[in-house]
Amino acid sequence: MEVIVSHLGGVKFEAVARGHRVICDQPAENHGADTGMTPPEFMLASLGTCAGYYAAEYLRTRGLATEGLEVRVTAEKAAAPARLAAFRVEVTVPDLDSRHEAGVLRAVKACLIHNTLLHAPAIEIALETRVPATIG
Repeated sequence: MEVIVSHLGGVKFEAVARGHRVICDQPAENHGADTGMTPPEFMLASLGTCAGYYAAEYLRTRGLATEGLEVRVTAEKAAAPARLAAFRVEVTVPDLDSRHEAGVLRAVKACLIHNTLLHAPAIEIALETRVPATIG
């Protein structure tokens, strides 16, 4: 899996994966033009769409309706170091039979992003410097 992020100027970036492009920006109060989600919002979106995918798959494989499935993700900020400290994932499935509630919860908890956040991965940060091309 790979995403390439390019600086577009100011505090605006473009992330590209498999030909798909998204813009990451900051709100005006943080010197941005507010043309895209912030990095923490992308993280919440990743968790929410992953949870939604797993919930929808549970419902679909059992022939249950997925219309109206919605996921709301919130997080609290913490300091020292700056990070998101607490997440809440609310899954709404209209007209779900109570016998499937535990199954949907199990499915959502199996989400790749949820499990990644629960079991901190190793993160290696490398710096590469490039020599500018010479003209002439």
